[in-house]
Amino acid sequence: MDLDNGNGMKTMLSEVIKEIVPDKKYEDEILKKASDIIKKINSGMKDAKATLAGSGAKGTWLKSFDADIFVRFSYNKFRDRSQELSDILEKFLKKHYKIIRLHGSRDYFQIKEGKFTFEIVPILDIKKAEQAKNITDVSPLHSDFVLKHKKLKDEIRLAKQFFKAARVYGAESHIMGFSGYVCELLTIHYGSFLALIRAMPKWKEKTVIDIKNYYRGKSVFSEINKSKLNSPIIVIDPVQKDRNAAAALDHEKFEIIKHRSMEFLKNPSKEFFEVKNLAEQDIRKEFGSNLVMLKASPLRKKVDVAGAKMLKAFHYIENELLRHGFKVKESDMLWHAQDSLFYYALQSDKLPVMAEITGPPAKAEKHALAFRKKHKKAFVKGKRLFAIEKRKFADAKNLVRELIKASNVRSNVSSIRLV
Repeated sequence: MDLDNGNGMKTMLSEVIKEIVPDKKYEDEILKKASDIIKKINSGMKDAKATLAGSGAKGTWLKSFDADIFVRFSYNKFRDRSQELSDILEKFLKKHYKIIRLHGSRDYFQIKEGKFTFEIVPILDIKKAEQAKNITDVSPLHSDFVLKHKKLKDEIRLAKQFFKAARVYGAESHIMGFSGYVCELLTIHYGSFLALIRAMPKWKEKTVIDIKNYYRGKSVFSEINKSKLNSPIIVIDPVQKDRNAAAALDHEKFEIIKHRSMEFLKNPSKEFFEVKNLAEQDIRKEFGSNLVMLKASPLRKKVDVAGAKMLKAFHYIENELLRHGFKVKESDMLWHAQDSLFYYALQSDKLPVMAEITGPPAKAEKHALAFRKKHKKAFVKGKRLFAIEKRKFADAKNLVRELIKASNVRSNVSSIRLV
């Protein structure tokens, strides 16, 4: 298929857009309900104004979306009372709706109306990022920036759907992928979905995306706190120049999306936009017998915390598999609120019972002596010391049965078992 705006590519992407844009009836229904909530808040609360938020406000939402509503409190009146906003909003909402209070950097609220879910977020009504008392206060400025690029809304939708299908969408700590805002910024920076796809395989470690050119002629790494620059790419927030919008991104998700974009460029198809909810049987069918799979339940904590802890257990098991000599071809944690799946597709789930251990150079006397003390049957091959010893674990499943008893796993999950 021609990638240079050929008819085949145009047709395919047009078809994808039609499939991912919300159904008009669904959109009208949810916007009507959101409008009713907004009107109720605005007619009943003083010194606060409710508005549609998130991808709904930007016009970049995808099919079957939920709606976010910001309640903007007067900056002049509440700038020194930021910690009270959630309690003030809760008091009002409880009079009119059945609400769930959710914990975040500032607590927010969830309202369920039939098949729709609304999240009501209290923020300070700020004009510039420096006024923010909480990270959520800056969100409307993000919307304002994205809205300046309305002509790219379908390009942004394509990017978001592509990232979702690759299972790298979301900056939550149990995902550590690309947030919706980062997907929007990347599309705006490159100017189109296809331009972004072409650029991704060329991304190097610590690539810097700076839409506003805040750091032209300067090094971001000497201008911004290094703790904010640990992600594999740096996306400078155009409304907050000292913030890396991609700070939550981990290396695994970075490599996945680079590989996914290369595969798309080789053989473009609509399959790259299909979100597949992998089930246990799908994974077994794809990877066969050389597979270690576990079912785990999260700790009873808020989703972000429970997910982050579960991810620690997932990575601990993978690192131990690697340390014991098993080669992991692919792995993933499929998060669900009740039972999550960990899977590790191995090159082989069995290893030779005897393993060759590489030691130091024979001439490195101090290290050579220590190696010979530890390995009584050490021998020289070439210029190095080696030893052949029996593995403690030659079967991956036996190793994992031991690993799930370890505190590094048990303290981070509610329950876990091999399946």
